Amino acid sequence: MDAIDIGPARDDAFACAVDWAAAEGWNPGLDDLAAFRAADPDGLILGRVGGRPVASISAVRYGERFGFLGFYIVVPEAWGAGHGLAVWQAAMARFGDRIVGLDGVVAQQDN
Repeated sequence: MDAIDIGPARDDAFACAVDWAAAEGWNPGLDDLAAFRAADPDGLILGRVGGRPVASISAVRYGERFGFLGFYIVVPEAWGAGHGLAVWQAAMARFGDRIVGLDGVVAQQDN
């Protein structure tokens, strides 16, 4: 498995995740990124391999007790390499003991 570099992404870099979501038929709100950024400046996360984004997740902390996870996407050509699990674990580590809500697609409910 190629090494993945996981870290916060600025809005312009995270725009690829908005495009990925749209390609999947998701309908992210037009102002979601600004609201997420206001709540938690480091809550938009990208996983990159060789500098190229391959996975995204939002892990937005709201105060000390709640967090919300979304934008969990891995590009199809990177499926099976463990990058999705890696960004998931990085996101969950940000939440600590917070209660976490999330959105997801029906096909992934068992996950």
